[in-house]
Amino acid sequence: MESKDEITITEKDVMNIMDVFTRVPPIILKMVVKGNKNVVKSFESQIKDHEKQLDSEEMVKIEKVLEMEVTELQGILKKAYLETGQKQLEILADPHAEEFISENLKELKRILFPSRSI
Repeated sequence: MESKDEITITEKDVMNIMDVFTRVPPIILKMVVKGNKNVVKSFESQIKDHEKQLDSEEMVKIEKVLEMEVTELQGILKKAYLETGQKQLEILADPHAEEFISENLKELKRILFPSRSI
């Protein structure tokens, strides 16, 4: 397996991780973003179940995405929105969603990588 430094993160990798947010209807996503809700915590058991199906390379990619700056992630989301027109991506790319994304990614890191969480 490649080392963590050798694995490159693509736009597709980011989109795979953010996929859970894009399944939510735009009006609901807008409400949870505005309210800065911790939606990851609500799905903790499903996340842990899904984690068992991931190989080590997928886990390294997830960890690298979780370590990215939110503004960098939002740039990728904005680009994906411009390509797809998917309203959820526009909502997440908005600077007002930065805290929502940050808090939910911290929670995801706490669940998937508890020994490395702050």
